[in-house]
Formats: sequence, structure tokens, C-alpha cells
Amino acid sequence: MAKSAKEVLESKGCYERAKTLEYWQTVPYKHKVAHAKKLVLDFYNAPEIQGKCCISVGGLDSITLMLMIRSMGFTAEQIPAVSVSGLEDKSIQRVHKALRVQTLKSAKSKREVIEEFGYPIISKEIANRIRILQNPTQKNATIRHAMITGETGAFGGYQKESRMKLADKWLKLFAGADPEGAELGYKAAPFAVSDQCCYWLKEKPMQDYQKETGRYPYLGLMASEGGRRKFALKHWGCNYISPTVKRSAPFASFMRDDILRLALEMNDWYQDHWAELNPNPEEKVDTIIPAIYGEIKNSGGVLETTKAKRTGCSMCAFGVQLEARPNRFDRLYESNRKEWEYYMYTMGFGKVLSYIGVEWEHDPQLPGFDTLMTMEKTTA
Repeated sequence: MAKSAKEVLESKGCYERAKTLEYWQTVPYKHKVAHAKKLVLDFYNAPEIQGKCCISVGGLDSITLMLMIRSMGFTAEQIPAVSVSGLEDKSIQRVHKALRVQTLKSAKSKREVIEEFGYPIISKEIANRIRILQNPTQKNATIRHAMITGETGAFGGYQKESRMKLADKWLKLFAGADPEGAELGYKAAPFAVSDQCCYWLKEKPMQDYQKETGRYPYLGLMASEGGRRKFALKHWGCNYISPTVKRSAPFASFMRDDILRLALEMNDWYQDHWAELNPNPEEKVDTIIPAIYGEIKNSGGVLETTKAKRTGCSMCAFGVQLEARPNRFDRLYESNRKEWEYYMYTMGFGKVLSYIGVEWEHDPQLPGFDTLMTMEKTTA
């Protein structure tokens, strides 16, 4: 018989950590911030770490984390801030420059990742499953069958309707690359799908940096974001130190309202201390909240950003099917037209988005529009 979620957690020794995280998610804001700062100090002073830390910086959450750590008195020499800034929106890059964030280079170019592995669509978890369906082998036959039918066999306790099964709408579009899926009449997409983008563009450069410097990262992750992040934080806790992995996630218990409230406080702190971080007045920013997010305003009693809620690599399409227009690619169209055209036409994102039902078109006069529309009709 398959184990319950609680039994799985207990068997891994993680149940208490998950309950502790759930508790800290319920405490008042000021206690969360105090707890986050304690986590920073605990990790920094851990015998296995001995102050060899760095801050992995990307969007607003990790920018806020960096400034909180700076406000605690830690300098860039003590805890450097590093980022693959070239992946981020231009407005985020400007904030990184103002804060003197060290820039790393991706292990592969965006185009290389797409050509070698496939497009990042739907979600990391689903993209990973589609990648398996698109690359059938004898070794993955059992898991492919579970994805298509929900039947797990012995490895999954002989479940008949397991969560391994892909949603019908994705099976219809992608499962035809699998022999069993093809027999059921499912389509095989005319492009590859993969969850490998983050690894080659962002994670590997950070891993290489950590290996070269012997430093371990502070990450701006929140369990409230859900998905793989929630799973990892609930199972392994805020500060995780093992022989193979060492990392700190001080904001694990934060909700979105908490991080935005702290961002506003850190913006005030920055305005009073900007010269300590970067004495060049030409690189000073009016606000540490990048323009892609808009403003932080009260909406129905909670703080919200008026534009983007979350950001990442400008090429990332994970979750775009859940966004109303204007979606992330519409905002890219407004902020960087050439980059948008490159993704949609040269790299083929337009046909990929159309295939999964995401609207993206703006200007029928753009070069290649008619050709692309013809391609979409023939592959639909």
C-alpha cells in the first residue's frame, strides 16, 4: 500500500521541519523578519560554513534579501552578491549595477539550450514529464505508462489514478511522441520541451562559482510560491547543511505581502546608505524595486505589485498559460521590442505559445508574421 504524505515525510526525517515552517508562516511580520535575520546569522556562523557565504541575486525577492543582509552590517567583501544578471530584465540589471552585484556568465546561450534540449513551457515539473514522453526508452517505459494512464504498477503501490498522470489537455498535445500515447490518438508536438533551461543558464554558473570560491548561498526562496520550491523548503527546512548541499533560505516562511513590505523598508534603507554600497552617484537608483514590477501598492488589505508579480529569465515561459494579458511577453514587447521579436520569430516561441493556446501576437506587419501563422496552421 502506498504511504501517506505524512508517512513519507516522517520516513525522511522531515516532518518536524515541515511543521516548523508552517508555524513560522503564521507568526506576525516583525517576528518573521527577526527569524529571517537569525537564520542568516545561524548559517553564517555554522561550523560547516564559517562565514563562507554568498548571496544569489535575481529578482525583487533576492534583491530584498541582499539589502537585508547588508543592513545587518555584512559587507560585499564578507558576503559577495552574485547573479547571472544578463538573464534578467533591463530594469533589474540596473538595480544589480547600483548594488554592485557580481555578474556571472551562463554555461550555455539561450539559443543553445533551446536547440539542444527544448522549450521551457507550462511548468518545470510538466516540462520534465513531457521531455520523458518525447524521449521514450525501455528504461522509462513504466513511468511513461504512469504519466499516460495514472497506473503506477508495483513501484507506485499499484495505484490506478495516481498524480503521475498528466492532465488530459497536455496528453492530447504531447503524449503522441510515446508509442502508447500515439495509439490512443494523442498528438506529438513538432518541437521539443525541457526543464533544462534554469540549470544551464543560471544554476550551473552559480554551482561553478560556489565550487571555485568555496562559498555557500543565501537564496530568496519562499515556500508560499508553491511548486518545487515549496516541496524542497518543507522537506529540508530553511537552513540546510549536508555533506553535499549547503544553502540558506531565510525567507522560506514569508508570504508575498511580507516580502513586499520588507522591500519597501529596504528601499528606505538603501536611500540612506546607497553610497556605502556603490559610491558612484551616476549608478544610484531612485528605487530598488525594478520598473518591471511597477509600484508596490495596497490592494484589498495586502501589498501587490502593479505590474509583474514574479520575474526570471526573459525567455522563460513556465506558467505563462496562467497569465491574463498583458502577460510577461506582452510586457517584454513594450520594454524590449527587438528581444521580443527575436524570441517569437527567430527562436520560434510564437508557434510554441500558439500550440499550447497562449495568445502573443501584436503587430501583423512584423517580419515573418505570415510565415509563422502558416506554420502554426499546418502543425495545429
